Amino acid sequence: MTGGRPQTLLVTGAGGTGRTTVAAATACAAAAQGHRTLLLSPEPARRLAALLTPGAGADDPVQGGTPAAHVPGTDAFEAVAGVPGLWLGRVEAGEEFRRQAVDLQQRGKTVLDLLGAVPLDEDELTELPGAGAFALLRALHAAHRTDALPAAAADGWDIVVADLPPTPEGLNLLALPEQLRRYLRRLVPAERQTARALRPILAQLAGAPMPAQWLYETATRWSKQLAAVQEIVDAPTTVVRLVTEPGPLAAESLRTAGAGLRLHGLALESVVANRLLPTGSSDRWLAALAGQQQAALRELRGTCAADSVPLCELPHLGRDPRGVEDLTALADAARTAVAPEAGGGGEGLRPPAGADTAPDTDVAYGWVEDRIAEDGTLVWRLPLPGADRDELELVRRGDELTVGVGPYRRVLALPSALRRCRVSGAGLKGGALGVRFTPDPQLWPQGPDADPRP
Repeated sequence: MTGGRPQTLLVTGAGGTGRTTVAAATACAAAAQGHRTLLLSPEPARRLAALLTPGAGADDPVQGGTPAAHVPGTDAFEAVAGVPGLWLGRVEAGEEFRRQAVDLQQRGKTVLDLLGAVPLDEDELTELPGAGAFALLRALHAAHRTDALPAAAADGWDIVVADLPPTPEGLNLLALPEQLRRYLRRLVPAERQTARALRPILAQLAGAPMPAQWLYETATRWSKQLAAVQEIVDAPTTVVRLVTEPGPLAAESLRTAGAGLRLHGLALESVVANRLLPTGSSDRWLAALAGQQQAALRELRGTCAADSVPLCELPHLGRDPRGVEDLTALADAARTAVAPEAGGGGEGLRPPAGADTAPDTDVAYGWVEDRIAEDGTLVWRLPLPGADRDELELVRRGDELTVGVGPYRRVLALPSALRRCRVSGAGLKGGALGVRFTPDPQLWPQGPDADPRP
């Protein structure tokens, strides 16, 4: 990272498709091309050791020497033996949860003392469900900081490869910073902070204690941390690689995941078809299984070609990959993270000339098409290639629109042009969802010269 943000490649896919192996092979490929590469993974240490050491069953996949200073969310950034330019960051969810819980207790000590609570010691804390998601986000944030880096990568990483949980959890994890910031704004609004001198008076008037200042300070700190992670996820240098194993459900899984990616504004860098069996075997059972894979692969090729998404095909090694040698055998087909060209996905996915769209307007996603002169409506076009009409969900609530596609949901702030309108219909065409808005006569100016547009 020479004066800029590193490229970030987020690897996910359906469970059991070999996401961790593909992430490791991708990182090896990037390092082999001379890039300073960091691999982040929440996998257990023994699993990573088996993947990254030359000899199977080794206890530690790192070179000798002193590891980098501790970074929140990782055990350390450690150089991988046998792969120059590659470092590993283990995401230790349990350790990170205990550290954050102890820190929260210390910051809220005054409130806990008032309640007569006995703080929990670090050694009696056990990680709660969902702690791994926060640990991985913290690790991703730490990887983009320039402090506490190993000396050999003091200028920062060129590429960060993150091994995410399976879909849909992996994609919902990337949406978490935006969602949590929205919750914090609603539940602990910054404008409600009261001058310290007035708090006792207002508490008496209200008949209840005012929220402690530490609550606002904690919410502000969390919001800043979440904003930093969201900035990484939203950066144009961040892309997603989807891993699948060709089979009867591969195309359906890819379709749903692709729609979820577009809903959250994430770029799909490529699709990896993993564990491809050799064709032409004399064994009838193996030949039938390979034939089934090839049929699914043809469908995947068609889908990826239609969406202008590269498809990488990785062979089955005949065994579970173990060690750098096996990863090197896969690395040639696992391309380094390169942001794809914008576009693709079919008709209707690009805004027409003159349409209101980001970043110069307040349209956070998609674009607004002005059809006031034609039929008296404004249409918000939301690109959702791969979405199915039966799995769509739309809910208007105040100045927000909740859009759901299968297991994925996103709450979008309405552009200012639509806040004084009513939802009058919606339709899915050409890979884009068009939500029609009609100006509300009670909110728009009236008269022959009035223009309903802001």
